[in-house]
Amino acid sequence: MIQSIDRAAQVLSSLQGARHLGITELAGRLGLPPSTVHGIVKSLQAHGLVAKEPNGNRYMLGPALLKLSNVYLDTLDVRARAMRWTQELSRRTGLAVRLGAELFDEVIVIHHNNRPDGSEQMPETGLSIPVHASAMGKILLTYNADAADQLFEKPLRSLTGDTITDPSKLILQFAQIAERGIATEEDEAVLGESSIAAPIADRNGSVIAAVAVVMPSSEWPPEDNVLNVLRETARNISRELGYTSWPPPVVRRPQDD
Repeated sequence: MIQSIDRAAQVLSSLQGARHLGITELAGRLGLPPSTVHGIVKSLQAHGLVAKEPNGNRYMLGPALLKLSNVYLDTLDVRARAMRWTQELSRRTGLAVRLGAELFDEVIVIHHNNRPDGSEQMPETGLSIPVHASAMGKILLTYNADAADQLFEKPLRSLTGDTITDPSKLILQFAQIAERGIATEEDEAVLGESSIAAPIADRNGSVIAAVAVVMPSSEWPPEDNVLNVLRETARNISRELGYTSWPPPVVRRPQDD
């Protein structure tokens, strides 16, 4: 690993989620001298990856990252192949739909379909959600035990009073997800909002994304028709990517037996 690149990545990671931090705060998070962090931040700023607050001394993620992320989203095969299926899922359920992929310890929404009721809604493409508080994230953790182990090495952040932060409780959910091919979350990321997700696999059977429907918690639990259409959508997207059977099996590690 190249140390300078690793440190720059740590700075960017520290600033994710719309965080604004000063040099001293960043140095404390990274365990580095402020002078070292200042040099890294200035280099990132020169490339537009970090921006300084107007009339302030704190830094935030820069506009160049948005440009890079748009290129990433536009070229991502799963997004291109999933869009017609997620649109149909939204139409048939009357619900908003998210397509998500893992990004560090979060899930990034790589495509979003608004509820088809014509109401005013915020676009969510590019939004990130802590992986443990998201139905999509629980799917991805179920199929990536190494990522789950790494996540559980540090305390899990609570977003609401219903966020599950106990690793043992999440591990129990992973077993149920593996059996049903469906993950749920109720008010864990945002109060009043719940979601259900299913896995998307590539031609090798690797789960590379998850698709979810989002509904008001007041309408919970979802009807069987919603679950069936969600499963059908995940299956169809997986077929587009070359995976002919569904749901994909969870590969158990020797220590799990």
